[in-house]
Amino acid sequence: MSFADFIKTTVLLCAGAATTLAAVTVLSAAAEHDPGAATIAFIWWAIAALVGVWLGARAAGSPAIARLLGGARTVSTIPEQRPGLIMLSRLWLLLVITLLAGILAVLTPEIPGIAAGFALLSALGWRNQYAAVLAVEGRDGVRFYVDRTSPWRPITLTRTPGFKVFRPTE
Repeated sequence: MSFADFIKTTVLLCAGAATTLAAVTVLSAAAEHDPGAATIAFIWWAIAALVGVWLGARAAGSPAIARLLGGARTVSTIPEQRPGLIMLSRLWLLLVITLLAGILAVLTPEIPGIAAGFALLSALGWRNQYAAVLAVEGRDGVRFYVDRTSPWRPITLTRTPGFKVFRPTE
């Protein structure tokens, strides 16, 4: 799976988790007749959205992405493509937290509300990182792919030859 696609998919999954948890929060608060919990959750979501927009506003790649790209090993062939397994092994924690927070909504609506805020912050904070990866790929004429590794090990990348982007100087 290409690293840029991995980042875009991660952003979309975080946004989906945030939306799902927000809906669960509102439904749980309505079932408990607790408008205060929904109001506090809404304030937290607004703060998380503002922080996420501020963090995601930069056009440059984050230092973590720069380290990943710099540490990619070079190969001459495209690695085996297993996007479903790669996404599951890398984002299993998002799945577990979303399910657990959704289940715990039965106890109190604040738990999915807090989790929704963090998922929203993540989605907005990472939303422009794929563009930085695409810019490096176009500049260097390479393509970065996510290696299939254990869920317990850090993510690693593979670098393959790609197409360089030539822009007119005039």
